[in-house]
This record gives sequence, C-alpha cells and structure tokens, in this order.
Amino acid sequence: MTDPDTERAFRRFFDQHHADLSRLAYLVTGEAGAADDLAADAFVEVWKHWERVVAADNPLAYARGIVANLARQWIKRQTRERHGLLRLGLMRRDRSDPDTAAVLDVREALSRLPVRRRECVVLRYAFDVPEREVAEILGISVGAVKSQTSRGAAQLSVFLQELPVGIGGRSAGA
Repeated sequence: MTDPDTERAFRRFFDQHHADLSRLAYLVTGEAGAADDLAADAFVEVWKHWERVVAADNPLAYARGIVANLARQWIKRQTRERHGLLRLGLMRRDRSDPDTAAVLDVREALSRLPVRRRECVVLRYAFDVPEREVAEILGISVGAVKSQTSRGAAQLSVFLQELPVGIGGRSAGA
C-alpha cells in the first residue's frame, strides 16, 4: 500500500508534466498516437521509481530522459517494422494530414535528422531546456549537446531549403 502523500505528489507531478512529456514524445517520434502511449509508459516508469525520481536533482529531467529513451526504442522498432513492410510491398505512403504546410515541412525535416540530433534540437528549441539539462536527460556531455544541437539546426535549415514545392501542401504559387 502506498502513502497518500506519495500518491498526491505523483498525481501533482503527472498533472503538471503530462502534456509536456506527451509533446516531447510527439516531436521526437512525429506520431501523435504513439506520443500519448509513450508518455503513459514513461509515467508508469516514473511511478515504479518514484523515490529515485523525487531524489533526483531535477525530477522533470529524469522523466524527460525516460520519454527520450522510450521514443528512441519506439523509433527503432517502427523502422524495423516499416522496412519489413516496404520489402513486402504492404505499405503505402499517404500524407493526408490536415496540418499546415509549415508544420509538415518541419516535421519532414525533423524526421530526417538522426535521432540523437532530433532529441537535442527538440529539447533545446521546442522545450527551451538548458544544455546542461539536455545532457542529463540524454546521458551525454554538454559538449555533445552543443555539437548535436548546432549540427541538427544546420541540417534542418538545409533540409527545409531542399524541400520541393508541394511538400506539406504548398503549391507552386505559394
């Protein structure tokens, strides 16, 4: 049986951070359906290790690290599955999302980044997480965060410039 104060603290943590952790999962994976599942799985892990989480210098960074790890595992699993389906000719590419052109362009560009760079860029720019905290979340050095973020931002810029007219719903006259 758990202590009521512990449960209240966890519920408070959940209420405060669920949306952000789900958004982090979405931005790393690019999949809305997976994002909520990954955030939920992360909270299961946070609850299992609650004493360790609250003892950490930054409990939110601890939880973000769990989300990043789960998202990385999810991406690897999806990549393996997609390659298998593509080889069998069982998968079509359909981009009928109702999102705006710019969102689709950024999503496309983000998906082309290596996972570690994507994580650094998303945490730094979408969540304004300081470099030191990104390093803690991802288990890498601050220098690695700086270089991965810099390289990722440069790659995004190139990718966005290379996108052909028509990706993300843009028309030749737009």
